[in-house]
Amino acid sequence: MGSELPLQEHRQLLIGFSGGLDSTVLLHKLSLLRESQGLTLRAVYIHHGLSDHADEWLVHCQQMCVRLEIPFISRKVHLFGDKGGIEAEARTLRYRTFMEILAPEEALVTAHHQDDQCETFLLALKRGSGPAGLSAMPIARQLGAHWHLRPLLGFSRQQLESYAQDHQLNWIEDESNQDDRYDRNFLRLHTLPQLVQRWPQFARSVARSAELCGEQEALLDELLASALQSCTAEDSSIDISYLASCTEQKRNALLRRWLVQCGSRLPSRQALARLWHEVALSRKDACPQLMLEQGYVRRYQQRLYFGRVFSELRGSTLPWSVPAIPFVLPDNLGKLHLHPVLTAERHLRMPTNEESVSVRFGQSAYLHLVGREGGRSLKKIWQEKGVPTWLRESIPLIYYDEELICAPGIFITHAGLSSEKAKYCIEWSEIDPELKPWISFSSENMTSFA
Repeated sequence: MGSELPLQEHRQLLIGFSGGLDSTVLLHKLSLLRESQGLTLRAVYIHHGLSDHADEWLVHCQQMCVRLEIPFISRKVHLFGDKGGIEAEARTLRYRTFMEILAPEEALVTAHHQDDQCETFLLALKRGSGPAGLSAMPIARQLGAHWHLRPLLGFSRQQLESYAQDHQLNWIEDESNQDDRYDRNFLRLHTLPQLVQRWPQFARSVARSAELCGEQEALLDELLASALQSCTAEDSSIDISYLASCTEQKRNALLRRWLVQCGSRLPSRQALARLWHEVALSRKDACPQLMLEQGYVRRYQQRLYFGRVFSELRGSTLPWSVPAIPFVLPDNLGKLHLHPVLTAERHLRMPTNEESVSVRFGQSAYLHLVGREGGRSLKKIWQEKGVPTWLRESIPLIYYDEELICAPGIFITHAGLSSEKAKYCIEWSEIDPELKPWISFSSENMTSFA
């Protein structure tokens, strides 16, 4: 291994450390480069609980980090046996945990190597993937607001073993790696050894093919960037009319890139066909949706939206017993804070001592809003504001006794308007990113959001 690793000028690194050969070599190599390249390192061990030895492995990883003077973090995740399989579920939880731990400006570094790249390529080939899937793993990719680096992709497992032996490193041998019920293990134990025996450079050649596929995808990204931007709105929805004017090939290419931008994995050709025919082209009065692995694709007002699964909150009534204390909303929707304001604008009144305060969801009501003549139904208000149907039941409604007072960030009713000098607002903070574009309405009559 060379004296440097391709770190793309990143200097603050979070190392995914399992204690196996690959991540042990990565951890040790980065510790040697720490001073010369000005690196700031942390390591994290994800405890999946799949092995009886997982607790011992955690101790091993912690001890090695102590010896190398690298700050160590451990997190335990719980697997539920989702239909996608244990491997896929473990990977999803692992990366979700990485995202929770990553600090600003910190990049994630994992120890994937050339043999891993070959296995990933063959698994994609088995699934019938196109160039995007066959491009396998890039050496660097965007991961939300962070970067994910794989600096060992240019090295074979044999090279990593030689490095570990030269530096007298100890590593963990996971017994599950011998279980050929897992597709990746089957390839590693039975298929690749025969291929490499016949063609010693097979893994390197596959890595080159994956790189060429990646170059083709990067070129397509560049050529389609303008079209994708023109049909995608600030709320990340995509225009069905524009897609309908494209050839099927271009439409599918745009939909793949849009879904990846939204946080989904690459969809299959079958999933794209269902998305288009069952969601985009369904009858106008329908509220269609399609469940993909990471969330739902839904249609509203001739646009497609990708978002998470929201809990069923319709009809829920939650008491806000002490309004002076922030109220934590269910389903990770954020927090509500009732506090005084000093502006001259119209704002909320405080509840009287006799009035109870509650937070409700998915109600029906006929309202008289501050700043609007006449009354209108709550359903009509949502339509006027353009709030998609599947989000409406996740917007908190504030009641004093049985009177609807406001929807934070959207409206105040006459029943909630302050007529005294003392004025208040309900601030909605930590709003779910999917909801926030619909809550940020500007009006002197609305409550506050953050």
